[in-house]
Amino acid sequence: MSLTMKKRRHTEAMAPQAWLGLMKGQARKAGRRVSPMAETARDMAAHRLEDARIWAAPKLDQASHSVEEQLAPMVSAFLAEMSRRVDVSPARPRRRWPILALLTGAAIGAVGAIMYRNNAQRWTDTMKDNMREGVSDTSKWTGEQAKEAADKAGRKSDDISGKIS
Repeated sequence: MSLTMKKRRHTEAMAPQAWLGLMKGQARKAGRRVSPMAETARDMAAHRLEDARIWAAPKLDQASHSVEEQLAPMVSAFLAEMSRRVDVSPARPRRRWPILALLTGAAIGAVGAIMYRNNAQRWTDTMKDNMREGVSDTSKWTGEQAKEAADKAGRKSDDISGKIS
């Protein structure tokens, strides 16, 4: 059998007026019997609630002091550190190191350039002195070589002329 074929019919039963009156009477009687118990329960709940508040108030105060003295400084330090890390603008002390390194490098470079110029001047002076001494040595050497060559040439010409005659 299909599910669509099953249709339930709702029937409403009309209760007679007398029966409703009977039920109202019984509910009033039960209410009168339950009323003292409800009042007692209400008074007991109010007393328990007051006891709970008396117990909880010092505990909450103690917890608030613990949070204020122990947890709050750590959270505050954590948040301050995070705000410093997240901040976009760079800190000023960080700008001084590159400038200081640049100035130190420039000073060292200037001292090096001055020392290089002094050494270069000394080197050129030394080379000039050596050249002056070297020119006289070179002229002596070339003179000696020329004499040896002339002597050899004279001997060879004598040998050749002796063979011809």
